[in-house]
Amino acid sequence: NLVSVGVMYMLKLHHLVDNKIHARSAGPYSLVTQQPLGGKAQFGGQRLGEMEVWAMEAYGAAYTLKEFLTAKSDDVEGRTSMYERIVKGDNFLTTGLPESFHVLVKELQGLCLNMELIEE
Repeated sequence: NLVSVGVMYMLKLHHLVDNKIHARSAGPYSLVTQQPLGGKAQFGGQRLGEMEVWAMEAYGAAYTLKEFLTAKSDDVEGRTSMYERIVKGDNFLTTGLPESFHVLVKELQGLCLNMELIEE
């Protein structure tokens, strides 16, 4: 077997944590869907994908999942009422319909399909 003798030069990838880490408590939202923007450059939020939702369901975190998918995502009314309830000390979360549902209804109406929501 051959053996290297002499100065060895090692290349190192410099991954600085300060350049990679990203967190968001509140920030900009998309104008169409009212969902948080994606990516660090746009100061966006983390995406909760389908498999992450399944994992939360399996864990039994229904209330946390409800908060993730409505008030912290694209439920405009729930988002504003959530902050008001935190200030008042009320821990009960009331949610409305996600804005993405309203976008779906408008797209279906654009295809001449009348969709009405019946609340009871």
